[in-house]
Amino acid sequence: MTGAAEFVLLPISELRPHERIEESNALDLVALLRRTQVLADPIWVARGSWVILNGHHRVEALRRLGAERVPAWVLDYESELVHLERWHPGPPIAKSEVVRRAEEGRLFPPKTTRHRLLLDLPARTTALAELLPGAAARKAHSRASERS
Repeated sequence: MTGAAEFVLLPISELRPHERIEESNALDLVALLRRTQVLADPIWVARGSWVILNGHHRVEALRRLGAERVPAWVLDYESELVHLERWHPGPPIAKSEVVRRAEEGRLFPPKTTRHRLLLDLPARTTALAELLPGAAARKAHSRASERS
């Protein structure tokens, strides 16, 4: 745990988006992930509600590649360390509205909200192979092989 953030691999099926994505960004990320086989930055997720705060395009790219899990920093969304802003001018948006929209499936347009953290998270890369089906079984088999 890093202060108010905990790194975990979350089931992709539990994540709730609050914004739509831009198709071209998702396609670009799919191509990048296929080429590098590494996800450079974990997404940010609100603890308990599993609302994606940062990383909608990464989640969609991983979904398209068949990933079962997503590397994530799980955050206490109500913490003063998590700030909510807008990318473009407009009225303020409350954190409760972000969660409500995610729960109801009424997604904001792409790049409406901008979440910022008042803490530094360490770099954390994750191999794509760790996120795909069978990764846990491969890891267990590898550990068993090392012991014999």
